[in-house]
Amino acid sequence: MSIFNVISLLGGLALFLYGMRVMGDGLKKGSSATFKRAMEKVTNNPFVGFLLGALVTAIIQSSTATIVLASGLVAAGILTLHQSVGIIIGANVGTTITGQIIRLMDVNADSSPVLQFFQPSTLAPLAAVIGILLIAFIHFKNSDTIGSVAMGFGILFTGLLSMTAAVSDLSASGAFDSLFLTFASKPLLGFLAGLAVAFILQSSSATIGIVQSLSMTGMLTFSTVVPILLGIYLGDAATTTIVCSIGAKAEPRRVGLIQLMYNIGKILLIVLGVVLLHQFGVIDRLWDTVVTSGGIANTSSVFNIACAILLLPTTGALERISKRVVKDDPISGRKPALELASLDKAFYKSPALALSSANLVVSRMADMSSASVRTALNNLIEYSQGAADTIAEDEDYIDEMADKTSNYLANLLPLIDVGRGNDELNFYLNCVTEFERIGDHAVNLTENADDLQEHGGSFSEIAKEELKIAADALTEILGYTCTAFKEKDLMAARHIEPIEEVMDDLVSDMREHHLVRLRDGLCSIYTGFAFLDALVNIERIADQCSNIGVHTVALMGGNENLNAHDYIKDLHMGKDAFFNSEYERAREEYIGRLSHVIQTMGQEAVQEA
Repeated sequence: MSIFNVISLLGGLALFLYGMRVMGDGLKKGSSATFKRAMEKVTNNPFVGFLLGALVTAIIQSSTATIVLASGLVAAGILTLHQSVGIIIGANVGTTITGQIIRLMDVNADSSPVLQFFQPSTLAPLAAVIGILLIAFIHFKNSDTIGSVAMGFGILFTGLLSMTAAVSDLSASGAFDSLFLTFASKPLLGFLAGLAVAFILQSSSATIGIVQSLSMTGMLTFSTVVPILLGIYLGDAATTTIVCSIGAKAEPRRVGLIQLMYNIGKILLIVLGVVLLHQFGVIDRLWDTVVTSGGIANTSSVFNIACAILLLPTTGALERISKRVVKDDPISGRKPALELASLDKAFYKSPALALSSANLVVSRMADMSSASVRTALNNLIEYSQGAADTIAEDEDYIDEMADKTSNYLANLLPLIDVGRGNDELNFYLNCVTEFERIGDHAVNLTENADDLQEHGGSFSEIAKEELKIAADALTEILGYTCTAFKEKDLMAARHIEPIEEVMDDLVSDMREHHLVRLRDGLCSIYTGFAFLDALVNIERIADQCSNIGVHTVALMGGNENLNAHDYIKDLHMGKDAFFNSEYERAREEYIGRLSHVIQTMGQEAVQEA
């Protein structure tokens, strides 16, 4: 044995681990949106969750990633803890697919030339060639993602080939003889070795792959491999539990605990089963049999599938135990706590899920800022200190959500490729700012009402009726704005601008009417200024809604380079039939109501004066 053999072994290991990461990242990137949609449709049937967990893990090649993402969905309220248990069990089965892929090392091409294509010595360069062609020369939708998967696959098998060659040289020196003999005579050492390596690498698939490559020495037996596999299961479960628990709330910590409890139960079942089978002589012939790469893959698959079948009925018990061990979070009374908990950095591994989390928070901002505006407008007409306090409290929540969402998206930005995901991220960043400003204007309206109350003033009846009209128009705009954002509804977005234009006309007319009332002494100077200031805030809220509408049109219309100024200018010039029709409809409704109020109540006010 020489230092060069060790270097070759470590170099092959490095390529193998890097190839697994590249392939896994590409698979996660390409399937993240599908994964999100599937997760959201999970029912309370544990078997359905089991199938989903197995399928997703087989696709993204990481049980840890699947379980961590599931914990994030639980934290976000998209999944319940009960629904996640089946996914956890399925993920433990799905991760065995990697070992089945690596078993291609055992393919013997002597019997058929066709089988030579499935040998790693052929697959590795072939996958690398396909990968570089897709990345560098052939461009279509998702070509880079598919190329990354192929390239990762090629690097993975190149690493395996290097490891196998190095292991073959080292085995000739007898370096592994004493090691494996020790593992055979002292199973606890094999268990601890598997646990330590899996914990360090944070991947059971990668660790089992290393064991599969070591099987090329011809010195690994079934009795030696079993404790190593059990250690790998526990080491990987411990890693996942820690990742789920760092800075998390009670529910995601319970997800990590269930993963740990399930694997402990799985290990105990395997130990019990193997001991009993060996005691009754069922596996005597297998006990000291040398295992190949395929044998290790099959052993791991059988262990996981059998334990899943036996333990799937215990999902309810696992859930109950986790709730007893991990106590509920103290109730803080903070309204957006659930939404903010969804901004989990674990979702960075799946950008589509991270964007979905941001959407959840910004949607809450949209609802809260819209509700604050409606409450503030009502407070101008009929004052309530409780309503004013609620608006101030909600504004703190809105600001907190805006800050945390902006930071979350800023950190996500480098992880998203140019394209639809990047456009959606920019859309959220823009809308966060707009909804925060809407909340700020609601506070300004509340301050107008507070000032009036403090000085014992109030608006005239005609001013209140005008404000009711403006409030109705603004409520309609806000309704379309929230729908446009939350549902990415292009038609709702197109409704915003014509009503916003009518709002400009409405505010202009209300300002003129109020100046006339000031001139005629029908309103005091102080209340007059408060009314005019309220009109400024109403107009600016409509402007923020207009901005959100334009952002939505740009995103859903597939025109990320849409010039807002030119778009609105063309609408106002009458170049869009829908805009013209909706503008006339809104103008007839709101300007018509205002004219009626002025004609009736205005004359009565003059007579009373």
